[in-house]
Amino acid sequence: MRKLVYYVGVSLDGRIAGPGGEFDFFPQGDEQQAAAYSTWVNALYPETVPTAYRAAVGVADAPNRRFDTVVMGHGTYRPALDNGITSPYAHLRQYVVSSTLAPDTDPAVTVVRSAPLALVRELKAERSTGLDIWLCGGGRLAGTLLPEIDELLIKTYPVVVGTGIPLVDGAFDPTTFDTAERTAFPNGITLTHLTRR
Repeated sequence: MRKLVYYVGVSLDGRIAGPGGEFDFFPQGDEQQAAAYSTWVNALYPETVPTAYRAAVGVADAPNRRFDTVVMGHGTYRPALDNGITSPYAHLRQYVVSSTLAPDTDPAVTVVRSAPLALVRELKAERSTGLDIWLCGGGRLAGTLLPEIDELLIKTYPVVVGTGIPLVDGAFDPTTFDTAERTAFPNGITLTHLTRR
């Protein structure tokens, strides 16, 4: 069965974005550190680079290694839409969970108006291609989908922001994950892979 993997960047105090959806505050380190980190992460998960930027970072022709499907909330989709990009991950099957987004926003994007848990269960039950489902964000959607999240890939940035969108925003539901691997980078970012216990 395919897995739902929440792969996201987070501050030290557990925020994936600022109160207005900002995400440009995550420190990358100096130019050399940022380049080394990006090259490593993009080689590992090239499909998580938005289609518009794949050529610029050298992964335009890279095959999908871990994911073939992306699920995101309206807030995660909105920055692309605001920039005129209606299909941010054209190299993946794209699902946007939103009760307000027009269903015909883009033919390559499936708008899911309700029941995201049912959607994810259907996607997980599909005949396996060997690739998983990427939960791209946001926090409320992660809270709703927590019963189906199998793995976490958390990029922790060395910054405290104080307020903003939490990593998971949902009902009180303690869910235990085990650390499978942790990689630290010279720019202070750590990538932690956790699996559901």
